[in-house]
Amino acid sequence: MEEHRRDQEAEAVVALMVTSDTRTPETDETGKMAIQLLEGVGHKVAGYVIVENDADRIMDAFQGFLDEEEIDVIITSGGTGIGSKDMTVDAVSDSFDKTVVGFGELFRRLSYDEIGEASTFSRATAGVARGKLIFCLPGSKGAVRTALSKIIIPALGHMLWEVKR
Repeated sequence: MEEHRRDQEAEAVVALMVTSDTRTPETDETGKMAIQLLEGVGHKVAGYVIVENDADRIMDAFQGFLDEEEIDVIITSGGTGIGSKDMTVDAVSDSFDKTVVGFGELFRRLSYDEIGEASTFSRATAGVARGKLIFCLPGSKGAVRTALSKIIIPALGHMLWEVKR
């Protein structure tokens, strides 16, 4: 791992898509926190949108971010559970060129320590699509904090280096 430490520095351009039927930009505490965490370490959040739990709308917003050349990373929040309204993973994962299986595994392991067996209901996942890193996170503030602070932010430079080489 030490040989890859040189790759840890990154200033990524990030897009954030929150799926919710009830949140607004004013009430979306999870989105606000995610933006603060990302920008606090030097990343630029160039896009932020709240989309209803509708597969077509989710896919349209996601494709819009995929089409933006400057975007390096797309993070979604919400729609990763097993409920009937949880559609984000299904809507975006078909676009993956590669799935990063280890992300979901590690996220659920860390979540288990925080919330117990409910972590097994999460379908949090990650992948690569058209040269961009994609992370599908649950909608809770705690889940997003865990994913960003313990996995995504510490490894983002190395992951981007791998994807771009």
